[in-house]
Parts: sequence; structure tokens; C-alpha cells
Amino acid sequence: MKRREFFGATAAMAVTAGLAATTAAVAQDQTYTIGVSIPSATHGFMGGLNWHAQETIKRLEATYPQLKFVLATAGEAGKQVNDLEDMMATRNIDGLVVLPFESEPLTGPVKAVKDAGKWVTVVDRGLAIDGVEDLYVAGDNTAFGRVAGDYFKANLPSGAKIVVLRGIPTTLDNERVDAFQKAIEGSGIEILDMQHGNWNRDDAFTVMQDYLSKYPQIDAVWAADDDMAMGVTEAIAQAGRTDEMWIIGGAGMKEIVKRIMDKDPQFPVDVTYPPALISAAIEMTALRFVSDTPVYGRFIIGSTLITPENAERFYYPDSPF
Repeated sequence: MKRREFFGATAAMAVTAGLAATTAAVAQDQTYTIGVSIPSATHGFMGGLNWHAQETIKRLEATYPQLKFVLATAGEAGKQVNDLEDMMATRNIDGLVVLPFESEPLTGPVKAVKDAGKWVTVVDRGLAIDGVEDLYVAGDNTAFGRVAGDYFKANLPSGAKIVVLRGIPTTLDNERVDAFQKAIEGSGIEILDMQHGNWNRDDAFTVMQDYLSKYPQIDAVWAADDDMAMGVTEAIAQAGRTDEMWIIGGAGMKEIVKRIMDKDPQFPVDVTYPPALISAAIEMTALRFVSDTPVYGRFIIGSTLITPENAERFYYPDSPF
């Protein structure tokens, strides 16, 4: 499988990898345990993210004998809280990489890990309060919403009517939606409705069925996620309204990128948000323990528009996502 590009981040990773090669001997005489807590592979994006996490852990354990990893996946916030407590109580982790299932319920437990003197890397979905983590790794959620909104503004006339599907209630969902709304300001585009599809295909199908029953005119859909876009597509097809509206999702699912390559009018473009960002988070956290590389702060991976002209660059047929 080809490695996905981290726009704005590839060069930084190459630099840190080089530094690791020259400084890895710093902590050879001490072992460290790093906990990795992520949501379960309940949909395509998380399936890809889980795959990247597992592959990265295997690679790093082979490269750095002094590192051990504890990987836990959770299908809901309560399970993830229990996973963190177990990592602290029974595995004595030195560091934590966590992608919160939801921001609010995970903030206290992650802060408890930090207060215990452990290194904390938060990925993708931020916490409800600022300043808890040592390192934050994410896609550019503001750009994710803005890039989509710019396309809507440029390609829909004033008076067009659209519907929006939101993700799980998190800080990143708020950032995306706020940026999207700001991008379409002054366009005359009307948002008929916004409901949470929870980045889930089945939930998105149900939400879109509701939209289709309530609104006789829908010109376009911002699904804000490729898994949700697939559920939206199915609902539209069952309603016999495929020719009435186009859809923009996000993240670069291979099925949707292929449809863009084939110039499917239902999917004119997509917006990148690579699940491989978990690899960057785990690798940078590892560098904290095996080198003197400064990896604290914020590491943001940019979003770009996938179009028929550039879609081949983003098409990975062997990828799990």
C-alpha cells in the first residue's frame, strides 16, 4: 500500500525521523510503555485509522526495543474511560495517545492521566478544555469546513437549498461546521437543516430519509464525511431523487475518490482528512521517549480539494478506506 501524503507535514516527519536515527541511543537503557486509545473500527474512516495504528505500532516496536505499546479500542465513551483507567492502574503507562470518542466525557479522564505526570498526545477530536495535552495532532478542521463551503459558494446560485449532516458532538465537528457556515456567508445559500449523523453510515441514512421527507427541494448535501455520504447516497436512491442533488463528504474514501475520477455528477469533489494522521501522532509520541526531538505543541495536517483533475493522486485501491 502506498503511504498517504500528509500535506504540510511530510517534510516535518522526514526531519523527525532523521533526528530519531541519530539520537535513539539516548534512552536505550530504559523501557517505556505507551498507551494508544482510539475508537473502534465502527465505520470506514475508523477502520482505516485502526489499520494505520496497528501497522505503526508493529513498526515502532520492531525499531525501538525499549518501547512497548498497549492498544485499546472502544465503541463508546464509557468503555474508553475504563480503558484509560486500566492503562494507568495495571499497565503503568508512561505516555498516552488518545483519540477521544467524545470530547466532554473524555476530558476529565485524560486530564487525570496528565496530572499523574504522563505524556499526553490528543488526536483529532480535541478535549473540552484547552491546554491538557502536551501534543495535539489533527487534520485542519477549519480548512476542512472552509474548503467545502467555498465549493458550495462557487457552485450553487443564490437561493439554493442545502442540508448538512454533522458528526459526533465534538470540538472538531464544531470547528468544521462553523467554518463551513462562515464560508457560505453572503452567498444566498439556505441551510434547511443540520442534524447529527455521528459519522455513521446507518445514522446518516436515517437523517437523510428525514430530510427527504420534509424538504421537496434540496440542491446539495454537505455530508461532511465519506461514510455519511454513502448513507446519504442510499437514502437518495431509495427516494428516487438521485438527479436532484449532489453530495460532498470528506476524508478521501477510495470508493468516492473513484467516483470523482469517473466524473460522477453526484460526487463532484471531496475534501481530504487522512486516517493516517494516527501514524503521525504515534510516531511523534515515540520520539518523545527515544530521542531529544522537540515534539510538543500542535501538528496540523492540511485539507485539500479532491477534483477529477487530481483524484488519481488520492486513489489507493488497496487501502482499507
